[in-house]
Amino acid sequence: MESGRSWSIDSYLNEHFDIPAKNPPGEARLRWRRAVGLIVRNRRRRFRMFSGLHALDDSQRRKILGKVQVVITVHKAALQFIDGVRRYPLSNDLIKEGFCISPDELSAITGMREDPTIFKTHGGINGISRKIKASLEDGISETEIETRQKLYGSNKHAEKPPRSFWMFVWDALHDLTLIILMVCAVVSLLVGLATKGWPTGIYDGLGIIFSILLAVLVTASSDYKQSRKFMELDREKQKIYVRITRDRKTKKVLVHDLVVGDILHLSIGDVVPADGLFVSGYSLMIDESSLSGESEPVHVSEEKPFLHAGSKVLDGTAKMLVTAVGMRTEWGKIMDALNDDGVDETPLQVKLNGVATIIGQIGLVFAILTFLVLLVRFLVDKVMLVGLLNWSANDALTIVNYFAIAVTIVVVAVPEGLPLAVTLSLAFAMKKLMSDKALVRHLAACETMGSASCICTDKTGTLTTNHMIVDKVWISDVSKSVNGDTNINKLKAATSESVMEILIQGIFVNTGSEVVKGDDGERNILGTPTEAALLEFGLSLQGDLYDEYNKLPRVRVEPFNSVKKKMSVLIQLPNGGLRSFCKGASEIILEQCDTVLNSEGNITLLSEIQKQNVLNIIKSFASEALRTLCIAFKDRNEISDDQTIPEDGYTLIALFGIKDPVRPGVRDAVMTCMAAGIKVRMVTGDNINTAKAIAKECGILTEDGIAIEGRELHDKSTDELKELLPKIEV
Repeated sequence: MESGRSWSIDSYLNEHFDIPAKNPPGEARLRWRRAVGLIVRNRRRRFRMFSGLHALDDSQRRKILGKVQVVITVHKAALQFIDGVRRYPLSNDLIKEGFCISPDELSAITGMREDPTIFKTHGGINGISRKIKASLEDGISETEIETRQKLYGSNKHAEKPPRSFWMFVWDALHDLTLIILMVCAVVSLLVGLATKGWPTGIYDGLGIIFSILLAVLVTASSDYKQSRKFMELDREKQKIYVRITRDRKTKKVLVHDLVVGDILHLSIGDVVPADGLFVSGYSLMIDESSLSGESEPVHVSEEKPFLHAGSKVLDGTAKMLVTAVGMRTEWGKIMDALNDDGVDETPLQVKLNGVATIIGQIGLVFAILTFLVLLVRFLVDKVMLVGLLNWSANDALTIVNYFAIAVTIVVVAVPEGLPLAVTLSLAFAMKKLMSDKALVRHLAACETMGSASCICTDKTGTLTTNHMIVDKVWISDVSKSVNGDTNINKLKAATSESVMEILIQGIFVNTGSEVVKGDDGERNILGTPTEAALLEFGLSLQGDLYDEYNKLPRVRVEPFNSVKKKMSVLIQLPNGGLRSFCKGASEIILEQCDTVLNSEGNITLLSEIQKQNVLNIIKSFASEALRTLCIAFKDRNEISDDQTIPEDGYTLIALFGIKDPVRPGVRDAVMTCMAAGIKVRMVTGDNINTAKAIAKECGILTEDGIAIEGRELHDKSTDELKELLPKIEV
């Protein structure tokens, strides 16, 4: 009763007593001023203590908006705090092992939508390295690998489950010719049973079904067997080695053995195997087109330190701290989203399906015409003899026989033996390829390979062994062969100590390779084949000086790239001066040289005649399939403000001829291809003379063949290309 009475009183008051608010809105105040306007004569004096109504409304509006903005800002800050605290909680295992950051948060820091604010909140790379217990100089300890893999994951992507045998059977059944045959088999069975009875009526249908099953089983079993072998091959192919720092040592490990906290070494051509942060390096340019779709290279530095798996190093060298591996990387997330892949039909399958469709259509048309002609003839005879209304069981059987004749025409028209014959021939071809150690993933791919008329092959590592050695050296106006210990000793005896000292110093300080000691105590060289060959040559000359020269402070480094075709370094000498070394493509380095070291170690002017002699030696080295490199130096007494590496005024030290031997059996393989009518062409980025020499050694370049450089080829018109392309071999 009390609550009912209270409600009735409240409603009565609200209905009959409209009490205005304590602070009425501006509109109500305006009405009040208008009402008292007749009484108040001096409005300015009467309302002097009140601001203008519009100004008052604006100030109130601004005040309210300010309060709303404060609420929104506080709300965002609260959400960000909650996001940081609750979204990335630390597990008990992480806390127990002393780690202060979760794997998901590490992944978010270096994700494609990386937020520098979060990165700075954690104290930058130094703060993150402390939270994952990693040293930026010494790396992590080998004893922590298993723990880190357990807590932060291993650097492996989730593999699709292998397809079962029945999935391959289902794929094989999708062939259009087989589908038509299956329909014909069912119709043949039904008509055969209706006309000829059991068991005579099922023979034709069973014969077609048996041929279908045989073709399907051969195709499915071959594809299933090859898929298993390709899975093993993929696992073998993924055994990529990378350079890392662990336990203060630089070593090579499998890419799958990378863990969070590793210090990874990157150089030109490397594919970044994990997400991470830039630690140190020079001129690092990254191609992220595989991730972002943007073809423009990205400059990575301490200001923008984020590196992503799947991107490629275009220029420079660097060390990076691994922060995310495996499926937590951006590349892993993309691969997880792209599990399904389609299989295109081969040209033979397209042709067979087209032929089967045409034959089936023609057979169907003639079958229908035959059935109609026989049926019309039967009806005409029936009308003339007994009348159209008199039907018997024999009449129905006659019509069924006519239908059986029509089905027979369709069955005979579709070649049921064609899929089986093609499948057996491709299976035989696959067996032959397997005996030659060539795996084919899909059975139908044998036909695609059989249609090949041209093979374009790379040179380095494909036709050659990709193990470079210094074969010849031109130094102090003398060209010598250095392939062997005896020849090395002869070179050292014929060269002055001052020239040899500068040469060895230039080799050791201006290199992209690195000498490390393995667990067995042996010295190993890590780096590209060309750099490793040059460093190996320097070690054979005087390897005990490597550690001494390697400690010289490097003021500036410009790594090798494909545009400049050279590598430069500016070092500080013990006496306080500066010395720059430049190494790279022979013609480019020679153009930057004004002087040359003679046999006594003195610097003499490099005349045009001497320069032409050096060019002739470069051509002679290249004609012997040697890759040529020049090395030069320049001394600077003063230290400039910008400390840039000079581009000219160098002194030529030496010219190297580096050899990459041809793989055994390459020439026989090329001759086999040519005998089969397949044209073999070499496509390489090497010097054209070196490429021609290797191509002649392999049997690729013939007397009528043409060797041409890429830029010259691009300048040709369409008509010129039509004439040139059949003759181009290098």
